[in-house]
Amino acid sequence: MAKFSFAQKIKGLFSSFSRSSEISDEFFDELTDALIEGDVGAKNAMTISDSLKKSCKEKKINSEYDVRALLSEMLCSFLKKADLTLEQNSLSVFLLLGVNGVGKTTTAAKLANLYKKSGFPVVLAASDTFRAAAEEQLEKHGKNLGIRVISHQHGSDPGAVVFDAADSARAAKIPLVIADTAGRLHNKENLVRELQKIDKIAQSKADANHYKKLLVIDSTTGQNALRQAEVFLESVGVDAIILTKCDSSAKGGVAFAIGRELGIPVAYICTGEGYENIAPFDPVSFSRSFVGL
Repeated sequence: MAKFSFAQKIKGLFSSFSRSSEISDEFFDELTDALIEGDVGAKNAMTISDSLKKSCKEKKINSEYDVRALLSEMLCSFLKKADLTLEQNSLSVFLLLGVNGVGKTTTAAKLANLYKKSGFPVVLAASDTFRAAAEEQLEKHGKNLGIRVISHQHGSDPGAVVFDAADSARAAKIPLVIADTAGRLHNKENLVRELQKIDKIAQSKADANHYKKLLVIDSTTGQNALRQAEVFLESVGVDAIILTKCDSSAKGGVAFAIGRELGIPVAYICTGEGYENIAPFDPVSFSRSFVGL
C-alpha cells in the first residue's frame, strides 16, 4: 500500500473544503487527524490545530499558502538543531545508539564519510559485537571509504572495542571515533547495562566536552520511534538525533514529537542509501518540506 506524506494529506484537505472568508472548523478537525497520522502525536496534533485555528481567525488567514506557512512556523518551534563541531587537536567520540534495523551501521559510515570529506579523519569502532555480520558490514564500509575500522572477535566486549579505537585514534592524531553499538531492545535490562558500560568508557576516552551520544531513529516508524527515544534517554542519555529514511514517502512527524516532548535536538538527516545521502539538519527547511512548501 502506498504511503502518503503529510504534505499530500494537507493538500487534499484544501481540495476537499471550499474556502470562503474563514476556514471551516471541519478543516481543522481533519487537520488534527492528518497530524496524528503524520506521527506528530495526538496531544501535539490537537494543540497545534487549536493554535492554528485561533491564529487564522485572528489574522484572517484563509489562503492555502499562508495556512501552510503558519503551520510550518508552529512545527518548527518544536525543533532544535544540534551542533557537532569538531576540533582537530581534540579527540571526539560519537556513540551511535538505536534499535536494530534503523540503519546505525550505514549511518556510521555516512557520518564517517561526511567528516572525512570535511577534513576530519575518522576511526570507526565496530562495537556491535552481537549482531551477526555487523563487524563485517562496518569493515566493508570502511574499505569502501578508505577509513580504518577497529573490530574484535564476534561476541567480545563492545566496550573494549571503543577503548582500543580511541587509543588508536589518539595515537594517530585522528580527531574522531564513531562507534556502532548493539540495539537489542527486546532484552532491555542487558542492553542498558551494556550501554552504560560503553558510555563510561567512551566518556573517559574522549576529551572534555567532546563526547556525544547520537540516537539513530527510523523516521518511518512513527510513535515507536518516540518510545525508543524515551528508553535511550532514560537509560544512558541522548545528545542528538539522526533521522534516517527521510525520503519522499517518509512521514517524519515523529521528529516534532521528540523535539516537543523530550527536547532532544536533531543533528543530521539521511535521505537515501548512498554514503552522500546525509546532511546537517535544518529545522526550517524540514518543517516547510513537511507541510509541502
